[in-house]
Amino acid sequence: MIKLCVSGSKGKMGSRIIELAKEDKGLKVTGEFDVDGDPKAAIEGSDCLIEFTSPEATIEHLQICRKLKVPIVIGTTGLEPAQILKAEEASKDIAVVLSPNMSIGVNLLFKMVSDAARVLSQGYEVNIVEAHHEHKKDAPSGTAKEIARIVKDVKGGADVPIDSIREGEIVGEHTITFDSELDMIEITHSAKTRDIFVRGALAAAKFVVGKPAGLYSMKEVLGL
Repeated sequence: MIKLCVSGSKGKMGSRIIELAKEDKGLKVTGEFDVDGDPKAAIEGSDCLIEFTSPEATIEHLQICRKLKVPIVIGTTGLEPAQILKAEEASKDIAVVLSPNMSIGVNLLFKMVSDAARVLSQGYEVNIVEAHHEHKKDAPSGTAKEIARIVKDVKGGADVPIDSIREGEIVGEHTITFDSELDMIEITHSAKTRDIFVRGALAAAKFVVGKPAGLYSMKEVLGL
């Protein structure tokens, strides 16, 4: 049985991770903490930390995991390049799953976008529209940035424009448009509930425990 520690346990994601983990016989939540808790005491003795908090807190908890040799699953969004670099450095000592989006569907979307960008490499303009709830602090979303990176890597050329919408309680929507003089192709993913991110994070936790030190993505977790 995998012993999980969950950060941000009083938040929307953390509390839901704890609820769904309790339904899985292969998982046991042995530690949890929030801003008023003791991260080191909670993480110590666990097999994996699942992290969905702020970028600053994530790096703090990452360093604790590194010292304790505890693998970590990072689903926190809005990480700056310097903070991502810290995750890469920590992965020399522990196994780290880092993904801009833990959703299984979105990670399949990444592959679909890559395939589309390769086939539609000439004569198509690409645009990304992402929409999230009004409480989301970062814009564009990490998912949209990753989609833009994938398209640019495949097609080359200029950066892909991203339009960001923040309103209501939208869980997460991403639409990628390939537009030409002859036709228009749209690929869309709409999250109905945060549970899709939770289930992806739990799958990542099962994957990362026992893995050698290194930086992993949901691509490895899902075998895509």
